[in-house]
Amino acid sequence: MRTVAIDTRGETADKPSGEKKTRTSPALFYRQVVNELRKVIWPTRKDLITYTTVVLIFVLIMVAIVYGLDAALGWAVLRIFG
Repeated sequence: MRTVAIDTRGETADKPSGEKKTRTSPALFYRQVVNELRKVIWPTRKDLITYTTVVLIFVLIMVAIVYGLDAALGWAVLRIFG
C-alpha cells in the first residue's frame, strides 16, 4: 500500500509572517532532507522503464516533427528566394 505525504510544511511554516526568521543549522537541514526523502514514493524498476520508454518515444516524435518542419520550411525558402 502506498502512502502519500499530506503535511510537508517545515518547522518555520507555523511562525507568523511578522517574526524574524532564523537560519537553519546544517544538522536541522539534514534531518529535514532525510525526513522528506522518507516521504517520497520511489518508482519501481518497471515504472522507471515505462516512464523512460515513454519519454524517449515522445522525444523522438518531437525531433521528427521539428526536423520535418525545418526541412519543409528550408525547401520553401530555397524555392521562394533561391
